Amino acid sequence: MLFWHVGATIAFIRYAFRDEAMDLRFLALGALLPDLLDTPVGAIGWSIFATVRLWGHSFLFGTTVMVLVLLITRRGPARKRWMLLATGSLLHLGLDAMWNQPETLWWPFLGTVFSSTGFATFGAYAVNILADPLVWVGEAVGAAYLILLWRRSDLGDAAARQRLLKTGVVSAGIDRS
Repeated sequence: MLFWHVGATIAFIRYAFRDEAMDLRFLALGALLPDLLDTPVGAIGWSIFATVRLWGHSFLFGTTVMVLVLLITRRGPARKRWMLLATGSLLHLGLDAMWNQPETLWWPFLGTVFSSTGFATFGAYAVNILADPLVWVGEAVGAAYLILLWRRSDLGDAAARQRLLKTGVVSAGIDRS
């Protein structure tokens, strides 16, 4: 779920922290990181795992990223950017309702086997996901927020898009009321 993760993560974090200067590139990458890492491995190794939610969908992964950021960076802009990556990765777990898959969420503390989807093949799993109306609702919500942010930030303008690509910042203000 691309738009759900990116849109919901950016919306939640922008309004929770009310920081108009945050680097949305790092936040969006963090929001997708668990899927970018786990989906190819799970799809290729379906006969072993029977899921695409693996290490990247564990609390251990997100907290390890956060601890590494704290250890490697110093206070300042670099740490602020990289913490967004860790924050997006951890928020991904909530957006995927990982509490419903405790073996994966708490891996390896509840054992070394990940929560299974119950599908025999990756193809059957993919068809099930694509047919799930809740997936489409999430994608629509995320896309709607991203379209709203696009319009409020005037990203139809080349200079505004260039600023986003270079700095990760958009011009859309955040209501402070």
